[in-house]
Amino acid sequence: MNTILAVVLAYLIGSVSFAVVVSRLLGLSDPRTYGSKNPGATNVLRSGNKAAAVLTLLGDAAKGWFAVWLANHYAEQFGLDTASIALVAVAVFLGHLWPVFFRFVGGKGVATAAGILIGINVWLGLATLATWLIVAFAFRYSSLAALVAAVFAPLYYGFLFGPDVMMLAVFVMSGLLVYRHRQNIGNLMAGKESRIGSKKK
Repeated sequence: MNTILAVVLAYLIGSVSFAVVVSRLLGLSDPRTYGSKNPGATNVLRSGNKAAAVLTLLGDAAKGWFAVWLANHYAEQFGLDTASIALVAVAVFLGHLWPVFFRFVGGKGVATAAGILIGINVWLGLATLATWLIVAFAFRYSSLAALVAAVFAPLYYGFLFGPDVMMLAVFVMSGLLVYRHRQNIGNLMAGKESRIGSKKK
């Protein structure tokens, strides 16, 4: 029962879309109506408001980290094992992708995944984040950086800790992230993908 409650709470935490919330608070257009129509930091940046993009990035990452931290912090008290924490990690990610508070229209999960990975292990998160930064700065494509980081994340986990149920959770999140970027993959192949910092149309 405690595992079910933890998973539901994690999903609800993930369902808070900071792209939409921050944009509303700052009087900006709904990020679901311009650019890629993705409620995420990269698309919010297309509004020209860098502060909004940073707040979105931090908020989406923080909720991923917070859900995993909560599960770890209270694991002993509520009898949550590693499998339960792995389910919490996936649940907060699913909440971001398909948020109940925003008609199940969510982001692609890059920032939230980063926060989750840092919550699982800081070195895992930093290694994956470094991979994203290297690709992003080299090619100026957020989607390409996310795809490469998604491929490497479970590999990093396996190298650091070996295969276990948490590695399976990381693999599931990576697969979902790649799935959510399927349109971007097509755009990249066709040379139509927007670069980081391009303005909204």
